[in-house]
Amino acid sequence: MPRMQVYLPDDLFKLVKARKLPASELLQKAVREEVRRQTLRAETDRYLAGLLADVGPPTEGQRARARLVAQRLARRGARRKVD
Repeated sequence: MPRMQVYLPDDLFKLVKARKLPASELLQKAVREEVRRQTLRAETDRYLAGLLADVGPPTEGQRARARLVAQRLARRGARRKVD
């Protein structure tokens, strides 16, 4: 397995050492999650570009409805966290 040198700010280094955290495993997990996030973002952008090419941009009414749905879902999620 290749090795890589990583620099951490002093405060973060002290926390990792004090808590005896597995820095290499944490870094691997964080990098995998970031790569996945970027991949999903790129796929979403491609999908949206395809939609725009197929059906055109949404109307203002469609945008308003989407905002309302998103707000409703966000409130529902916030309520579940409290319960």
